[in-house]
Amino acid sequence: MRQGDLATRKSYGNDIIFRIQEIDTTWAILRGVDFRLLADAPITDLTRVTAVRDSDFPRVNLPRVGETIRSIRQFRQELYQLNDNLVRNKLPENTQYFEMPGKILHLDGDPNYLRKSMNLYGELRIPAEGFYVSESQMAVTLQRLLPQVKPDIVVVTGHDGLLKNRKKLDVHQLDSYKNSLHFVRAVQVARQYQSNRDALTIVAGACQSHFEALLQAGANFASSPARVLIHALDPLCIAAKASYTSIRDTVSMADLAGVTVTGLDGVGGIETRGSYRMGVPRLVNLTAEATV
Repeated sequence: MRQGDLATRKSYGNDIIFRIQEIDTTWAILRGVDFRLLADAPITDLTRVTAVRDSDFPRVNLPRVGETIRSIRQFRQELYQLNDNLVRNKLPENTQYFEMPGKILHLDGDPNYLRKSMNLYGELRIPAEGFYVSESQMAVTLQRLLPQVKPDIVVVTGHDGLLKNRKKLDVHQLDSYKNSLHFVRAVQVARQYQSNRDALTIVAGACQSHFEALLQAGANFASSPARVLIHALDPLCIAAKASYTSIRDTVSMADLAGVTVTGLDGVGGIETRGSYRMGVPRLVNLTAEATV
């Protein structure tokens, strides 16, 4: 076994594929490749996974993931149709409109997840800037980036997990989690920058993160209410929904339950106003424009 290898854990029935982040004589630090989980295991418990391309992860061809991506695309098509009907029925003939979806600032503790997320933002035509930042540096990085990027939506995610080697595990304490405290501090920085939860939507957390602490810190949506694993693309799905929901409407968990891969066990949150704006007439040189 070497750093960078893909592996599964025998003791867990080889259920999750990990990448080996660090390795010493007997133990390895592992990062999930489909799920945002940080774990460790003895090397003797690992089985190497071979003949898998790095670009395959996180996988979007799994049935539930594919369904989620399709639902986001369908939501966008329905919005197009709504706008077309509004323009055709209410405005002069041949009027064209332009779109300003909410801009996303995405900080990710995993470079592979970030690359896949940015590709999907591009496919969905969502304005987004993404940065690979270790979880421990997210708070200080946001202090620098927020005034520069001026986003409508912030995503702070990466890897997390409960510290199961504790003698007494208390899921209500932040020190029972590997990275939840870093996510909480990042959310606090973002909320100090913009206190209005409708003016800046914050999506935070990873696998098994301290859901309640993240909401109390100021997040609109967070993982993980049931302390379950969340899929690598779940934060993106929420951000995409918020980006293309009109400012006249709200995004609720009823709307998001079918959008994320892991559902309400994986992600929860509060009712939040959308960030999407339609404008008339169409401006040819508008940088935020999406072709319709």
